[in-house]
Amino acid sequence: MLSLQEIEEARQIVHGAMLPTPQYAWPLLAKRTGCEVWVKHENHTPIGAFKVRGGLIYMDRLKRRAPATRGVISATRGNHGQSIALAARRAGIAATIVVPHGNSTEKNAAMRGFGAELVEDGHDFDAARETAMRLAQERGLAMVPSFHRDLVAGVASYAFEFIKATPALDTIYVPIGLGSGICGVIAVRDALGPATKVVGVVSTEAPAYALSFTAGKVVPTNSANTMADGRPCAGRTTKRST
Repeated sequence: MLSLQEIEEARQIVHGAMLPTPQYAWPLLAKRTGCEVWVKHENHTPIGAFKVRGGLIYMDRLKRRAPATRGVISATRGNHGQSIALAARRAGIAATIVVPHGNSTEKNAAMRGFGAELVEDGHDFDAARETAMRLAQERGLAMVPSFHRDLVAGVASYAFEFIKATPALDTIYVPIGLGSGICGVIAVRDALGPATKVVGVVSTEAPAYALSFTAGKVVPTNSANTMADGRPCAGRTTKRST
């Protein structure tokens, strides 16, 4: 688990590149749910998603431990790739991002806008990742994984902001993609000590985490047929709305 010191150090690095994002208690959500609901607006980051935080920490630490790194490469469907592209540019390192064919044209444009070389290959994320691993060997690039302790340390900074800025939260709901977001939230919750319940949310069309959690072992699925990316996390208090 991440220590509070590590989370604090990561937060300072993140805030050197961006301001803390806001969190608001929306009255219509309270009316609909019957309790006070706070939303953490990670759509206010430079890439419109929380993952930029992880990229900033990963590239900062890579630059320190391997200053001779020529360039990095990673696979993505969008937000992770934007994060690495932006953070690599800040670190002065060239970035190559591999996406599957048919990927979001807007996110592809954003990654190019952040200075990354974009390679389109494969029918899905796994195929794109295999291409990225091959290119890493051929070009002598450092492969950036989609899940790593440094990525978790970075995204934990949004959980730190959220928990510190809001009233005592009874429950935090966190959407799960690969897992860095929910791992960061749990790490901060445990480091700060509140008795907040953390609930992971997955799509019915991508239930691998839910199935694995229930079974107590890894349960793979054959597809992840989802349409939404970059969902924010939300927390509720036990205070009832009026």
